[in-house]
Amino acid sequence: MSNVLWTGADFAGATRGRPIGELPATVTGLSIDTRTLQPGEAFFAIKGDALDGHDYLTAAVAAGAGLLVVSEHKLAALGKLAAPLLVVDDVLKSMERLAVAARARTKARIVAVTGSVGKTTTKDALREALGACGSVHASAASFNNHWGVPLSLARLPADADYAVFEIGMNHPGEIRPLVKMVRPHAAIVTLIAPAHLGFFSGLDEIAKAKGEIFEGVEPGGAAILNADDPFGTVLGTIARSGGISDVRTFGEVAGADYRLMAFEPLDDGSKLSARIGEVDVDVRLAASGRHVAQNVLAVLGAADILGADVPHAAEALSHWTAVKGRGARHAIDLGDGAPVTLIDESYNANPASMGAALAVLAAAQPAEDGRRIAVLGDMLELGGHSRRLHAELAGPIAEAGVDAVFLAGDEIRTLTGALPPAIHCEWHRGVGELEASLVPYLRAGDVVMVKASKGIGFAGLVDKLVARSAKSPDETAPTGGGKGISC
Repeated sequence: MSNVLWTGADFAGATRGRPIGELPATVTGLSIDTRTLQPGEAFFAIKGDALDGHDYLTAAVAAGAGLLVVSEHKLAALGKLAAPLLVVDDVLKSMERLAVAARARTKARIVAVTGSVGKTTTKDALREALGACGSVHASAASFNNHWGVPLSLARLPADADYAVFEIGMNHPGEIRPLVKMVRPHAAIVTLIAPAHLGFFSGLDEIAKAKGEIFEGVEPGGAAILNADDPFGTVLGTIARSGGISDVRTFGEVAGADYRLMAFEPLDDGSKLSARIGEVDVDVRLAASGRHVAQNVLAVLGAADILGADVPHAAEALSHWTAVKGRGARHAIDLGDGAPVTLIDESYNANPASMGAALAVLAAAQPAEDGRRIAVLGDMLELGGHSRRLHAELAGPIAEAGVDAVFLAGDEIRTLTGALPPAIHCEWHRGVGELEASLVPYLRAGDVVMVKASKGIGFAGLVDKLVARSAKSPDETAPTGGGKGISC
C-alpha cells in the first residue's frame, strides 16, 4: 500500500476545511494522540469527555504534524502555530466526512465485527488471515466507538484489497451510524452475552442493538452468525428483515455453514479441523480456548465470502498470536524449579469471557506440584445483575479445577461466599494489596490466569508479575503485607 494516504487537496475537500497556511502536498497518516503521532500526519484536535485536542497543538507540532485540524470557534484563542491549519465547523464531524470519502473511493472488500465478546480477537485474526491473500487494513487496538470507527475508516488506504472494522456499543443506537459509514460486505456477530448489561433491560435488548450492524451491510452482502449462540436465530431474523438474504452460520452444530469438526487444546495453543463451505482445513493456533476456535470459524467464513483463498487464510493463522490482555502467555522464572505460567486475560471481562478464560485455565496443565490459580477482579457495567453474576462464577471456577482464587474489587466480593471451602480464596480491596499476598503464595509450576474489567487495573498487575521474572530473588520480594479477607 502507498505511503501517501491523502493528497492535501483531497483531504481539505473531504473535510470541508478552510486552510490557513500552505496545505501539505500529501498527508501520510492521521492522529488524535500526540504521543503516537508520526511526522507528516494530520492531527485532529478532537474534544473528548476529559481532554481537548486543542490543548495539545503545540505538542502535535513538536511531534512533526504536517497539518492541524482545528475548530472554527477555537481559532481566536490558538495563537501562532508553526504548522498549517485546516479550520472546520466541528473536528469530529470533519473526521467523519473524511471517513465517508475514504469509503467512497475504496474498492476493498470490507468486513465488520461486533458482539459482546471476542470482537478485537476476531478483528486481529481477520487481519492476519486476509493479509495472506492481499493488502489489508484493520482498526488499531479497540478503536470501535464513535471516534475510533471514523478514524479507522479515514485511515483506509485507497489501494487496500481488504478492510476490517470493529464496531462496539454501550447503549442502543450506537452501532447504526457507524456501520452506515463502514458499509461492509460481510458483518460478523461473535456472541450475545451479558456485557454492559447495566445499560440494557436484558439480553434480548443487547441482541437487538447488536443487530443494528446489519443495517449498513452493502446490497448483496452477508451476515455471519454464531449457530451455537441461542440468539443466533433472533439475529438471523433481524438480518433478513433488514434485507440480507445471505445469512451464514458458524459453530459446532450440524448444519453450520462454517463448522468446527474437531478441537484439541495443547500446552502452547490448540489445533482444530473445520469445514468452511466445501473446503476442509486444519489450523494450528498459538492461542488457546474453544471460544477462540469458534471465532476462527467466523474469520475463515468471512474470507470465503470476501473471495479470499481460504486455505491460505487458514495457514496464515498459524502465525497469529494472542495480544497483551487477550490470552498472551508468559513464563515467569521464580529462580527455583519450573516457571510459573501466566495467562494474561486482563483487558476486559464479562460473564461469558470469564467462563471462556476459566476454561482455558482448566485446559492448562501445571507442572509437578503446580496449581491452577485464578486472579479475578470486578466485571463492570452489570447494573442490578452484578451480585448474582459474580456469585455465579463459583460454578465455572470449581469445574475448572482451580486450586486458589485471589480477588480484588467491591463487586466480586460477593463471590467469596459462593466458592467451595476446598478452594483457597482471598479477597483484597485493591490490586496492590492483592499483589503483596499473591507473590509469596506462588510456587514453581503454577498456572495463573488474570482477568477483570479494564478499569480494575489488572494490566499493571500483569506487567509487574512479568517484570519479576527478570529480577533476582531479593528484588522480587513484595513490599507491604496483604490485608485481605480469607474466604
